[in-house]
Amino acid sequence: MATKHSRAAARLMISPAVILLLGWMIVPLAMTLYFSFLRYNLLMPGMEEWTGFLNYEFFVTDPAFITALLNTVLLVVGVLAITIVGGILLALLLDQPFFGQGIVRILVIAPFFVMPTVSALVWKNMFLNPVNGLFAHIAHLFGLPAYDFLAQAPLASIIGIVSWQWLPFATLILLTALQSLDQEQLEAAEMDGASKLARFFYIMLPHLSRAITVVILIQTIFLLSIFAEILVTTNGGPGVASTNLTYMIYVQSLLQFDVGGGSAGGVIAIILANIVAIFLMRMIGKNLEA
Repeated sequence: MATKHSRAAARLMISPAVILLLGWMIVPLAMTLYFSFLRYNLLMPGMEEWTGFLNYEFFVTDPAFITALLNTVLLVVGVLAITIVGGILLALLLDQPFFGQGIVRILVIAPFFVMPTVSALVWKNMFLNPVNGLFAHIAHLFGLPAYDFLAQAPLASIIGIVSWQWLPFATLILLTALQSLDQEQLEAAEMDGASKLARFFYIMLPHLSRAITVVILIQTIFLLSIFAEILVTTNGGPGVASTNLTYMIYVQSLLQFDVGGGSAGGVIAIILANIVAIFLMRMIGKNLEA
């Protein structure tokens, strides 16, 4: 049983780590918040001045803001839809016994370990390139003109690239959940005459609901900050067609050198991300209580 002295010693020993962690989190956040209230442009050193909420007003009234916000939502929802549906189908497939199952499982989860920048370069140059890409060659084989994916459907292309990266993660989580399902339930349902679709919708899918919720939560956190794929493939264009909030903040801060405006955008993104996180945490809590 822990005594008063042992508890005090434990608090004393972990306090440096806690202080370091708080400093690591709070100092950048506090500096971002402070800069967001300044007129701070790197091209005008020494001319910083307090502007109140002007940077926030400037950021949200930017013509690109609404487009970036919608693109962020479309990117997150699109990737979640593809990875969850695809993950369920792949999990059902990989749950079946077949020759070479172990190798196939490794190949399926391999894309998750490829760095985002590398996968974006591979897709841009080897698959989506309208001159030398794989899809262009396939189109030529059928006598069709090559389709310039990154110019004509930039956001859909990025959704496809990001989905390819995150599909293995969803598959792995859903496959693990599927393997924990009691097979006796399925066998009993089959003996009672339940069809495969009925067994899937009334037994498997409810069993996967918690795993699906976890996939949604974890992926949403990361998908809100997608950046490398956009920078490598489209640079947010054409125009702002594939710009999300993260890329807009990058443009404001590092291409236009407006640190104040970029910081205001960062604070807005943090607030929006926390609203989404609270909503998702409540959804997970309800699923766990069910």
